[in-house]
Amino acid sequence: MQLASNSRRPPTSTSHMLGWSTDQLLDELPQVDLMGIQLAAFNEKECVQTVLMLLGRGRGGNLLTMNLDHARRYFSGGPCRVDYDNATIRVADGMPVVWASRLSGSPLPERITGSNLIFSLTEAAAKNGHPVYFLGGNPGTAQKSADLLKAANPKLVVAGVDCPAFGFDHDENEICQMIDRVIKSEAKIIYVALGYPREEMVIKRLKEKYPAAWIIGVGISFSFVSGQVKRAPKWMQAIGFEWFFRLIQEPKRLYPRYLLKGIPFFFQFMWKAAFSAK
Repeated sequence: MQLASNSRRPPTSTSHMLGWSTDQLLDELPQVDLMGIQLAAFNEKECVQTVLMLLGRGRGGNLLTMNLDHARRYFSGGPCRVDYDNATIRVADGMPVVWASRLSGSPLPERITGSNLIFSLTEAAAKNGHPVYFLGGNPGTAQKSADLLKAANPKLVVAGVDCPAFGFDHDENEICQMIDRVIKSEAKIIYVALGYPREEMVIKRLKEKYPAAWIIGVGISFSFVSGQVKRAPKWMQAIGFEWFFRLIQEPKRLYPRYLLKGIPFFFQFMWKAAFSAK
């Protein structure tokens, strides 16, 4: 697997994009081809600016924050690979993805996590009058996250909060009603925290039915924001050990994902990245 020769480096800012058409803006986003995965090569600030520019032009989409587990599912060739390829913008969430880009010879500028974007993008949404919807999470965490983010950003418009019941994904009527509630809210940014594969399914359905909004899968972020789950210290995040901190907190649930699947794939992923370099 060779790194694409047309991988584009990140700009110093997004100001030069202001005069571009919407299609040109998306086509010319700085990207790195990491063994077939197209990842936007910009920092968190530029990511937020790009989403705001597109929203300002009436263009929605979905933002995929790709971590090691996403990459594992991508290379396994499962059905989610098509969903990941069809994401409007993909960014690197997870230091292993950033490390792999460095080994491949086209380094990404930084990690952009859903758990950070929920703060920076919400702040920007509040300043620009874009309503935000909180969907999913453990019971009570979406509402508490909305309340805390509203307190931190008084101008924030909370379009809605929804925590579907366990098993909702097996009830087509329930799915349709949930999606209708989101659309009727007229939210412009939708955070989805439902876990794999429900999160991917809901994002796909929302993207098809409601193309005017930006949809971001944020995983466990509501639990972080609400304080239900403690996030790893920043120094652990920086060295790529956030997964270990989470494993200590939830060993029974995360042991298969991190130790049985994640670690073997990590070494395979790094090896392939190193040998994809020109």
